Amino acid sequence: MTKDQGRVAIGAASGIVAMILLVWALSAVIGAPTIPDTAADRLAYALRWAVPPALTLFAMIAAVGNQRFFSEAIDPTRGKESEKMIVNGRVADNTTQQFLLFLVGILALSVSLPIARMGIIAAIAITFVIVRIAFWIGYRIKPVYRAFGFASTAYLNLGMLIAALWLWLG
Repeated sequence: MTKDQGRVAIGAASGIVAMILLVWALSAVIGAPTIPDTAADRLAYALRWAVPPALTLFAMIAAVGNQRFFSEAIDPTRGKESEKMIVNGRVADNTTQQFLLFLVGILALSVSLPIARMGIIAAIAITFVIVRIAFWIGYRIKPVYRAFGFASTAYLNLGMLIAALWLWLG
């Protein structure tokens, strides 16, 4: 295993552990919402919690747009992007992909969870924002340091999708 592979493995493993602990801690303090127990109200609750992650994605897209506006890279066909802009673009691209999975997972969970456990929706949304920012910071420091945020987000999404499927089939 190379030094970089070791860093990625440690970053990924610690990201997954941190994500699990964060979701657990937040869901322990965030109570169930006081909403009617209907599919429409559950979906509306989840969609409101999708806004902070969407704003995080918007910030990433805006960072690229602003960098383009104030540089020679204003014309994206000229290949004048800085290293910072390339990294921010990749962060925005990956966050778009992760957000799609997040949105499907959070909506599916919202109609599958027992109403008393709906606080986990908020915990997951907050965690998504935190680990996506960690992904961005890590990527900007050194690309291999993105593993913490990438793995924590990817496994958060996988966990939601598996849980929603399990609850649906159960």
